[in-house]
Amino acid sequence: MIGLLQGEVVFSDGNELILFSPSGVGHQIYFQHVLPEGSVAAIFISHIVKEASEELFGFRSLREKKTFELLLNVKGVGPKGAFALVTSIGVDNIIDAITFDNKKTLQKAPGVGAKAASQIILDLSGKAQKIKMYSKASASATQPTGTSVQAPLNLELFEETVTEVVSHDSALMNDAIMACKELGFTEDKVMPLAKRILDENQITRAEQLVHLVLKEV
Repeated sequence: MIGLLQGEVVFSDGNELILFSPSGVGHQIYFQHVLPEGSVAAIFISHIVKEASEELFGFRSLREKKTFELLLNVKGVGPKGAFALVTSIGVDNIIDAITFDNKKTLQKAPGVGAKAASQIILDLSGKAQKIKMYSKASASATQPTGTSVQAPLNLELFEETVTEVVSHDSALMNDAIMACKELGFTEDKVMPLAKRILDENQITRAEQLVHLVLKEV
């Protein structure tokens, strides 16, 4: 099973990518970013094997790849739907939408309706936060034209980050949002403020977070 490919970019149009590997094979990959043709790149890959075909979906980071693969566990969500979610909404928004039962965010992805959004939240509730243990580092760092395709990549790009403590912040945010909703504020208005305040401050109690949010709404 292919998990990562490195090679020369032969073609890239923001929808598909052809990567010519050192083994002499040109891999055609679904990839939603334009890379300079002639450069050398590394792409995280999710290899989907079907009865009559094989498909390669490419991602800039390990976190994107793992989110895509998690979405494939949802009843009724196929590779194209999962890929659209990751590339159009982004990993952080998907995690937040699942954590805080925000169906409207998930429905912004092409082909995702209310029923599919509800199923995603139902199936992945309690699992999505685990995605944050994987690194955001880009694997699609390109090297200049003329660089050997066989040149080793900087493996620091692919190290998994396991130091993020997400459960505490998630519980604080959830409690704070619930409290703010009881006071008449909408989740869409409160959530961005709460996330920023948590990032900028050392919050230990939901009451502290609510107080700081209410100062800004």
